[in-house]
Amino acid sequence: MDSSIGVGRFSIGLDALVGLIPGLGDVLATTVSVWIVGRALQNGVHRAAILRMLLNLAIDTTIGSIPLIGDLFDFAYKSNAKNMQIYRESLSGARAPLKDWGFIALVAVILLLMVAVPLIGLFYTTQWIISSLQR
Repeated sequence: MDSSIGVGRFSIGLDALVGLIPGLGDVLATTVSVWIVGRALQNGVHRAAILRMLLNLAIDTTIGSIPLIGDLFDFAYKSNAKNMQIYRESLSGARAPLKDWGFIALVAVILLLMVAVPLIGLFYTTQWIISSLQR
């Protein structure tokens, strides 16, 4: 899905091409991606690896759904290839679950900061406005 068509030194996949179809393309591409994660789940891949695969899928789906920018992103970000690598390494025992948990923790901290920083800024801005009005 991610690198089936060679173009010089680079490769593009059906995922990016199908994603160009308005509305339906992203749904079809995500369906195939979910199938990969489902198969990994059925084959006993470690939960941390499954979460990592789902994060790759979430990044691809979220950014890929933005018109034009998402289409360009789909050509560069190869979530299915990454997920297949995680899948294979997990089945062979070559993948350390600690590495996946570390990545998940990093994403959780980033998401927490994305929520906390604007809230803190809003709190201080509100305090500043209230103190300015009381003068």
